[in-house]
Amino acid sequence: MYIARELFPLIKKRLSPGKAVLILGPRQVGKSTLMQEIAKHTDWKIKHFDCDDAVVRARLAIQTLPNLQNMVGDADLILIDEAQRVKNIGLTLKIITDQIKAIRLLVSGSSALELANEINEPLTGRKWEYHLLPIATQEMVNFHGAFEESRYLEQRLLYGMYPEVITNPGDELAILNQLASSYLYKDIFSFQDLRKPELLDKLLKALALQVGSETSYNKLAQFIGSDISTVQRYVDLLEKSFIIFRLRAFSRNLRNELKRSRKIYFIDCGIRNAIIGDFRPLAQRNDIGGLWENFLVSERLKLNQYNNFYGQSYFWRTTAQQEVDYLEDYDGQLHAYEFKWSAKKKATLPITFRKAYPNSSFTAVSPENYQNFLCK
Repeated sequence: MYIARELFPLIKKRLSPGKAVLILGPRQVGKSTLMQEIAKHTDWKIKHFDCDDAVVRARLAIQTLPNLQNMVGDADLILIDEAQRVKNIGLTLKIITDQIKAIRLLVSGSSALELANEINEPLTGRKWEYHLLPIATQEMVNFHGAFEESRYLEQRLLYGMYPEVITNPGDELAILNQLASSYLYKDIFSFQDLRKPELLDKLLKALALQVGSETSYNKLAQFIGSDISTVQRYVDLLEKSFIIFRLRAFSRNLRNELKRSRKIYFIDCGIRNAIIGDFRPLAQRNDIGGLWENFLVSERLKLNQYNNFYGQSYFWRTTAQQEVDYLEDYDGQLHAYEFKWSAKKKATLPITFRKAYPNSSFTAVSPENYQNFLCK
C-alpha cells in the first residue's frame, strides 16, 4: 500500500530549473518511493540515477560538463538516489544547476553526514532541502481516518512508524531488529573514523533507558566508560544520522531556570525499544511516561517540519524540579504542553512558570486528544 507523504506537494512545487531539491533522512523511510511517486505525477522526461550502482557513482564523480551533459541527455527531471555515495557530489550538482539550465534536480541522501558537508558550500543559493522522517501521525490519519489510527496507538508506541513496520503487520520485531542492529548506523561507520565503535552501542542503550529525562554528558561518559568530548561527538553523529534529536531547555527570566540542560529523544519509538530489547505491552511497562513523551515530541517534530514551523521548541525545568514537558515559542507567545498517559491525572502549569510567563497558553495532551496535537 502507498501512504501519501506530507512533503509530496511541497517538493513537487519546488522543482524548477537552476535549483536542486534535496530529500534527506534516515534509511528506509521512503525517500526513493517519494521520488518515484513525484516522477509519476509529471509529464517531464525523466532519468533516474541510483548511486548504489558503482558505474553510476563513477560517472557522476567525473565532474566535467561534457560528461554530465552526456548523462543528462534530453531529460527534464533528473533523480539521483543515495547521492551521499558519490565523491564530491556537491560539485556535480553545482555544475548541473549552473551549466545545464533546463534541468530540474531531485536528490536523496540517507544521511546528513558526508552529504551535508559536501553540498552546503557548492549549492549555496541553489537548493531546497527537506527532511523525510518515518511516517507521521498526520499521514496515517489522512490514509485511514482519525478513529482507525487511534486504534493503533499502542502499536505506534511499541513498534514505531517506519513504513516497512506499518505495512508488514506481524513482522515488526524482525524488521526493527534488522534496522536497529547496524543498518541505521551504516553511514556513521562509512564516513567517520570511530576508534571505539562499541561505545556507540553503549551510548544508544544509555540514551534509550533515560528517554524523557534530562541528559548529562558527564553522566553518560561515566556510564559508558568514556570522556565527555567523545560522548558529545557521538551524540552529534547520531543526530546528523537522524537517529536521535535534542531539545534544549528554555530560559528567559528566572535565575533558577535550567539553561544548559537538554533532553534527547529518538526519531522513532520502535528503534528505541529495539535498542533496549523491550516490546512488552504498555500495561506491563514502567517506562510508559518517557515512551509517551518521546512519541509525542517526535511526532510533533514531523508535523512542524512538514508545515514550515518557524518557531522554537524547548522543555522547561527549574533547579527545584518544577517542569513543563514541552514548549513552543512563536508569534511572541509561549505555548506550553504537559503530556499525561492517563487523562485522570490532572495537569497544571507550575506556579513559577505561570507567574514568570503569564500570557502563555497551556494544553494537556493525553491519548484522548493527542491527534489534535499531532495533526494540523
